[in-house]
Amino acid sequence: MYDFAVVGVGPAGARFARRAAEAGYDVVAFEQGTVGTPLACSGHVSTDVWGYVPDDAKAELLQNRVYGARFRVGGPDTAAHPFYKSEEISNVIDRVELDRTLAACAEDAGADVREHHTVVDVAERHDAVDLTVSHADGTETVRAKMVAGCDGPTSRVRRQLDLPEPAELLHGVLAFDPAPDDGDFVDVHLTAPRFFAWRIPRGDAGVEYGLAAPPGESVNELFDRLTGVYGVETEHFCSGAIPIGPPERVHSRRAFLIGDAAAQTKPFTGGGILYGMTAADRAAEAVDPDDPGSIRDYESAWRSALSREIALGRWIRRAYSLPAPIQRVGLRTLSGEIGVHMDRPTSFFSREHLAKLVGR
Repeated sequence: MYDFAVVGVGPAGARFARRAAEAGYDVVAFEQGTVGTPLACSGHVSTDVWGYVPDDAKAELLQNRVYGARFRVGGPDTAAHPFYKSEEISNVIDRVELDRTLAACAEDAGADVREHHTVVDVAERHDAVDLTVSHADGTETVRAKMVAGCDGPTSRVRRQLDLPEPAELLHGVLAFDPAPDDGDFVDVHLTAPRFFAWRIPRGDAGVEYGLAAPPGESVNELFDRLTGVYGVETEHFCSGAIPIGPPERVHSRRAFLIGDAAAQTKPFTGGGILYGMTAADRAAEAVDPDDPGSIRDYESAWRSALSREIALGRWIRRAYSLPAPIQRVGLRTLSGEIGVHMDRPTSFFSREHLAKLVGR
């Protein structure tokens, strides 16, 4: 019997598998396809990501450096409101290779990472959890003391164990223009209902276009409108759900959720790579597979680390639905040099950022 079974080997699952294996636990991790595919989310991340991968991985993963963002209440022909720093704010990375790098770190730490293994059933017992796993050679039952559900927005672990759902699921789409672009600003358009659209230069890898919107909106039509105003034709179209709003509980007796499965995402961007890996670290520190009560310590730990950022992120998200004239006034007032960290909304109140505001 394993100490931990991890379902899903995205950033959150790979990070937890690595940290748990490093702590001496016997870990098996299942990915239903090939790690990193299909691509379903953006590769625009804060520079904090480099603390989670080997030092020599940066040269392979880094595609572009970003120093700011231009916000528009409309298309590219409308007034731009720039927010920027003198040093790089964020990076654009090879998102597929990030997942593979993190999975390789988990394997190097001793975790048994199995691709093309689909968990089709999760049965929680008093003293263990039984997973029914389908693969090319048939079906097998794998038993573990604890299960980490890291299997994304529509988590099978969450649903089979009847854990609460996220507050909402947005529909996100993205695609790529292969023309190289090493520009150092991303473009954000407040044109998608209750969210936004974006354009991200990826250096030699081209340009990423994307948007997210609530269910019921025609995201394909909105996306065609976005690329149409830029006059580009895109390829490698991707689509996926974006969970927003963690439920009141992300654990049962012997299972716990991490990452998108727990909606540990930024409400104002939908990004979850750093939040998910932060929560994975908290889980690895808190959960003892021989003590089911320790799962509650994980629940407290990840909320302590992220709940303030998520709560403030909800307020930022509400600004996307303000009337356009108010949005323009707010952007014009706040734009300029900033001291804000893209993953930490609370940094808006930091001494660094307040000094930038006062100095304008």
